[in-house]
Amino acid sequence: MAISLRKARTIMRKTFEKGREMELKPLSVVVLDAGGHVQAFEREDGAAPGRFAIAHGKAYGAVMLGMAGSAQMARAEQQAYFMAAVNGVYGGQVIPVPGGVLLRDKKGAVIGAVGVTGDTSDNDAVAALAGIEAAGLIGEA
Repeated sequence: MAISLRKARTIMRKTFEKGREMELKPLSVVVLDAGGHVQAFEREDGAAPGRFAIAHGKAYGAVMLGMAGSAQMARAEQQAYFMAAVNGVYGGQVIPVPGGVLLRDKKGAVIGAVGVTGDTSDNDAVAALAGIEAAGLIGEA
């Protein structure tokens, strides 16, 4: 199953709604397909223009490693040399922190990733999970 543009837009809309409900700073959200390609991206009014690269890096690491942002961060803390090598392989595009959420279908297959940035990494992940759940998919933060 591929992530449709319709589902990607639902994820973004509901992530933004959760962010407003939690009174978070302006968010930016990217949805990647299983190959790491951008399916959709939006940033709220007031979000810094450089947020695309951060949201993308969070999601890209999740989908390319098959490992959620929180697991990447734990791995970076335990084996910094491994994550440094991974980042070298991927041209510095991996940001191993929460807010990079693996996107799974109902059968558990990875179909992409969502990257959220703008507030604390943990809050970014909470907002992403709300968007993913609203789209009827499973998120692994």
